[in-house]
Amino acid sequence: MKAVILAAGLGTRMRPLTFTKPKFLLPVAGKPALDHVLLLLKNVGIDEIAMVVGYGREQIVERYGDGSRLGVKLRYLYQKKLLGTANAVSLVEDFVGGDRFLVMNGDTLVDQESLDTLLKRYEEVGSSKDFGGIMATIEVEEPEQFGIVFLKGRKVSEIVEKPKRIKSRLANAGIYIFDPTIFESIKRTKKSKRGEYELTTSMKIFINSGKAIYTSPLNLWADIGRPWDLLVANEYFLRGQRGEVHGEVEVGAYIEDNVYVGKSSRIRSGSYILGPTYIGKDCDIGPNCFIRPCTSIGDDVRIGNAVEVKNSIIMDHTNIGHLSYVGDSVIGSNCNLGAGTTIANLRLDEKPVKMEVGGRVISSGRRKLGTIIADNVRTGVNCTINVGVKIGPDSAVGPGAVVYKDVSPNTMVFVKPVMVEREWKPE
Repeated sequence: MKAVILAAGLGTRMRPLTFTKPKFLLPVAGKPALDHVLLLLKNVGIDEIAMVVGYGREQIVERYGDGSRLGVKLRYLYQKKLLGTANAVSLVEDFVGGDRFLVMNGDTLVDQESLDTLLKRYEEVGSSKDFGGIMATIEVEEPEQFGIVFLKGRKVSEIVEKPKRIKSRLANAGIYIFDPTIFESIKRTKKSKRGEYELTTSMKIFINSGKAIYTSPLNLWADIGRPWDLLVANEYFLRGQRGEVHGEVEVGAYIEDNVYVGKSSRIRSGSYILGPTYIGKDCDIGPNCFIRPCTSIGDDVRIGNAVEVKNSIIMDHTNIGHLSYVGDSVIGSNCNLGAGTTIANLRLDEKPVKMEVGGRVISSGRRKLGTIIADNVRTGVNCTINVGVKIGPDSAVGPGAVVYKDVSPNTMVFVKPVMVEREWKPE
């Protein structure tokens, strides 16, 4: 069986992180999200993969090439205009060559057991006369945010996008196995109100033509559609890692067994690192810093003296100056946080933190959530960033500033100090 990865979206809800890189390359537990997807497929024995790319395709192709580095064979198909998921799948008809195939969103991360179960489910029902496909499903707490699935027995009877009235919490997880006859339904699909050809509409046509779509439940599902979803996926994949130390750990430093330290990284004396934590290569950590669980640190990162980092993602080539605190946050590449930078991650009333996503302020559902900082951001000494704030790329926050709202790209935020001089005669 061949596989198709849909990786063409703009990732507008993931901004400001996606102003400079496609969301599929955002890091999760030390690897881009797409690395995890490709390895999941490889582990179930699928090594012929077509990737439908669009925004950021150059960065994706540059990283993966022909796929040989990961032990797979990759082919790229360019979706010139983002006309929806059905249009994206239509591009692979020649690639699958009349055989059944697996489709997976490039920003959907699941556990290996769930993908194994999906393939076993196919073995059970794939020989059915009316077989049209299998859809992976997951129970969700906010069904109004997803495509919700209704069943008749073991088969899908209806798919309702973002329902206003909650009658089911079973969501479409964006992973499928299709019979090639799905292409006929795609050709009959009309544009939605959004001006796109929706795969769920094609599946409704498919079902109405007499084809059955079965379901397979997932244990874990992380749809990286909102910035804090990175933290959810990061925590899961870190908890499955093995601790290894390939760098130098000085006398007086303490690291737990499930901490990974990359080549040429240095953990200085007095540092205290709890796992699971990932530290890339060529990093300089400490002295006397505190790295708390579920933190992922990229390559060539400097964590200074007496810095505390908790449950965060720190991308490549970033420096966090001494006496700073970073909690429940995502920090981009090539950033420099000045000494004493403090990131708040808890509201005073301890209610869920809200964040603007896609032009709407919504609840993250998280009691603790700090900031999302894009690439190439600088902060001055002793600045404070409030909960749920996003800072766009190539921006700067001046010394002593308190940031209460989002900062656009290429913007400087600063306070105008008022200095008063008086005559002073000490006794």
